[in-house]
Amino acid sequence: MPENDRQRKKNQKDCLKPESLASELSPNALTVLERRYLKRSPEGKVLETPLDMFRRVAHTIASAEERFGNSERIPELEESFFRMMISLEFLPNSPTLMNAGRELGQLSACFVLPVGDSMESIFEAIKQTALIHKSGGGTGFSFSRIRPARDVVLSTKGVSSGPISFMKVFDAATETIKQGGTRRGANMGILRVDHPDIMDFIMAKRDPHVLTNFNISVGITEAFMEAVEKDEEYVIINPRTGETMKKLPARKVFNQIVEMAWTNGEPGIIFLDRLNRDNPTPQVGEIEATNPCGEQPLLPYESCNLGSINLSRMVTDSGEVNWDKLRETVHLATRFLDNVIEVNRYPLPQIEEMTHANRKIGLGIMGWADMLILLGIPYNDSQALNMGDKIMEFITEEARAASRQLAIERQPFPNFIGSLYEGSGSKPLRNATCTTIAPTGTISIIANTSSGVEPLFAVSYVRQVLDNDILVEVHPIFERLAKEQGFYSPELMKKIAEHGSVQNVPEVPLDIRRIFITAHDITPRDHILMQAAFQKHTDNAVSKTVNFPNKATQEEVAQVYRLAWKEGCKGVTIYRDGSRDQQVLSVAGAAESSVPMEKGKAGHKRERPRALTGTTYQMETGCGPLYVTINEDNDGLFELFTTMGKAGGCAASQCEAIGRLVSLAWRSGVQARQAVKQLIGISCHKPAGFGAKRITSCADAVAKAILLHTQDMMEKEASLANGGACPDCGGPVEHEGGCMVCHACGYSECA
Repeated sequence: MPENDRQRKKNQKDCLKPESLASELSPNALTVLERRYLKRSPEGKVLETPLDMFRRVAHTIASAEERFGNSERIPELEESFFRMMISLEFLPNSPTLMNAGRELGQLSACFVLPVGDSMESIFEAIKQTALIHKSGGGTGFSFSRIRPARDVVLSTKGVSSGPISFMKVFDAATETIKQGGTRRGANMGILRVDHPDIMDFIMAKRDPHVLTNFNISVGITEAFMEAVEKDEEYVIINPRTGETMKKLPARKVFNQIVEMAWTNGEPGIIFLDRLNRDNPTPQVGEIEATNPCGEQPLLPYESCNLGSINLSRMVTDSGEVNWDKLRETVHLATRFLDNVIEVNRYPLPQIEEMTHANRKIGLGIMGWADMLILLGIPYNDSQALNMGDKIMEFITEEARAASRQLAIERQPFPNFIGSLYEGSGSKPLRNATCTTIAPTGTISIIANTSSGVEPLFAVSYVRQVLDNDILVEVHPIFERLAKEQGFYSPELMKKIAEHGSVQNVPEVPLDIRRIFITAHDITPRDHILMQAAFQKHTDNAVSKTVNFPNKATQEEVAQVYRLAWKEGCKGVTIYRDGSRDQQVLSVAGAAESSVPMEKGKAGHKRERPRALTGTTYQMETGCGPLYVTINEDNDGLFELFTTMGKAGGCAASQCEAIGRLVSLAWRSGVQARQAVKQLIGISCHKPAGFGAKRITSCADAVAKAILLHTQDMMEKEASLANGGACPDCGGPVEHEGGCMVCHACGYSECA
């Protein structure tokens, strides 16, 4: 065997070793995997390593080859799939990582369900939503077929309540299920701009307590946008009769959408006519809705399996795109995703039937911002737009080539006859769509790379851990370059974390500042132009958030919406920094002041109001039950009281003293995590502790009661305000990829 082949095979073997994977995964990735992905016992004990997880997934997906008479290739493909994942060159969507080879076996992230204009249809959809959320999926709906509020109901001689009232029922069902704690229920609700209730829909989330489990988007038509441009009226149509009810001034409606998006980021907009222009199977039905993040348009009862190539792994050591490696990865990933369709366990028979009929897959990317850094190209440079155009054209062409080869091996997708492909004389494909650009919030954390097509959210940021000091997370490429060029220091990294950006940090060399561009270093126009560059060559859509500074005007938002329409985007999500009341920023300078439960100013003791509200927790200690009561005022945590199950003695007096000191600290502006840090783990009994919380002392019990309370508060605040602290870990959240993501633990609002 030639020496170079021998070395290549040795390198491949080395990359499969557990120690090789351990060096690839960052501490943050390991935390996310353990929290959300690795198999656990009924008692919660982790039963597999990350290496085991990737092997489980590779084995399960490769087993699909047996269905096509390809059993002899299963070992080879399992190794290829395994290598591709452990090298972090490609990762499938989260449900596939979580569930492949496990009892649930539900591998899809995206579903769309039909909602018709009858009680039977609406409540059947609610039941189906519950089953999908229970299985770990997210759902999209169009409510445009429901007759408007106050319309006639012939069967009862009454009047209808309209789509928004029924959306609240879907929302309540989602709130109840919560997907068993592994993946939170997420919905997309869409209403056509020509529906009679459109103005109420646009304003629906003005109240932060309403539709907290929904992203909402207005379904925009070409006729509407043309009317906006010409300052004309457009028609409003009753979906029950198909008749024109009235006309509305298009700019008035458009400006209302803009105002609400400027206020709190919703509603987004979806260009419905464009979705259907690219609908590959119009003979099957019309596309009316998307998945929760908007990147995957689907027919009723369709699902889609997504996966993303890590572009930061497609750059040579000399700083050039490795096109051969990218081609190989695209072909292997396309086969992987087609196999997922075969081994998937679908939550509904209708979904299984429709998914197999069209076989849509969504191969996308992550690490785009990191690739640009490695290539030495600023994100907001015209060269970056040209490279994005070139990269995505290459990926889609190669994915279709792989799909055509699979069609030869396995037959085309069943609805190919009558599709746009057949009409254009195209060779048969295995998959009706091949490419989608998803947010990749959590899997990009596992891959330790930038998310989707987004710019960096920060070069350096803080991660607060309740039982540790504040941790400063630094972008790995920036940290490497800083050390190589001699300007690294912990103090500088912390300074950068105060703002997230390096643009005004003179200690960082100019050539480094030039390529390390963050989301807030670029203009909204730059965001849209990048989205459009990738959309041009993407079968489905591109999930992206257009970030605005807090001082942005409504007119600037309106300009971006118009630009997105003119540049060929299929939808837009915007977020104006700080526009949601409970936002927790991801930079150190704002972290403490933005934690919702701790607003007191240090050194200034708050006065006690006459009445407070709170919660009492029973904690099992070695001295008996300890009841810990935590009260709040309008600014957050205020005071803590304790009561022992058996009165008197030193334990009761010590607990009272702890309560008084904690109360004083809170009223003086000390953060909850600091109180927890001082008390947790203090031991005066057996090391194993008492009760389900393994409480080792009365002080430890107080700390764990505070943890319980603050976690409840953070989840409530995040739910009510549709933003803010991560409900799982309390860490910073960032709006990117059309979603809200916590980079500390991997939580995603849309997953």
